[in-house]
Amino acid sequence: MMTVSGGLLAACQSDPDIDITKLGVDTDPPETLYNQGLANIKAGNMAEASRKFDAVDAQHPFSEPARKSLVMSTFVKYRLARYTEAVSTGNRYLNLYPKSDDAAYVQYLVGLSYWKQISNVTQDQKNSVKTIETMQKVVDQYPDSEYVDDAQAKIRFARDQLAGKEMQVGRYYLERKEYLASISRFRTVVEKYPNTNQIEEALARLVEAYYAMGVVQEAQTAAAVLGHNYPDSQWYADSYKLLQSGGLEPRENAGSWISRAGKKLLLGS
Repeated sequence: MMTVSGGLLAACQSDPDIDITKLGVDTDPPETLYNQGLANIKAGNMAEASRKFDAVDAQHPFSEPARKSLVMSTFVKYRLARYTEAVSTGNRYLNLYPKSDDAAYVQYLVGLSYWKQISNVTQDQKNSVKTIETMQKVVDQYPDSEYVDDAQAKIRFARDQLAGKEMQVGRYYLERKEYLASISRFRTVVEKYPNTNQIEEALARLVEAYYAMGVVQEAQTAAAVLGHNYPDSQWYADSYKLLQSGGLEPRENAGSWISRAGKKLLLGS
């Protein structure tokens, strides 16, 4: 899972004013605390493992056992669903040891901690934004790591969520016949999130909104782009039917922003 390795400190600092209630927790040698943390993970005692790793970091900062403990502390806090703490601990590790062998793993754990907090599209999507930001670092900074494929999958999921949020708001405006506001949201999906699971509906909703406004040429263009890219889509069938009801058919206007966006879809970008 990780490469946590290196020499261990054998010395244990003493304190004349030590709190006797902390004996055996904060005053054991760092390698002993670290190994106790690992043993607690194996036994399924995650909360106790977290205490052991945090004790190493608190009592022996910047030591090799402390470095390894920060890695494990990030992992344990993630497993305990203490995601804010996992992010904080992971980022501290990355600030201290950005070039270490475990940096890719810790960056991945930070990304997972944000990913686990993504809400449904009716809620704020700040964790989707953070998931993309942190997982992109895995891809860009550690391209040879074993975590890249899953990081890319998590990025796609988060982008789908952001596109879904735009669609949810766009549909809200469309239902209230606030067409310009709805078009703005659907346009964001088409231009910013083209390769997401929301793109077909976004194009179809543009047909609907432009048609309702009487902006026929844009409605025809949106339908044409939808048909070129997703000819078997139910969204295209519905859009075609809507245009036919007015004696129209899909027809692309090369000067439209929708046409330019459609070329990017065909290129897969």
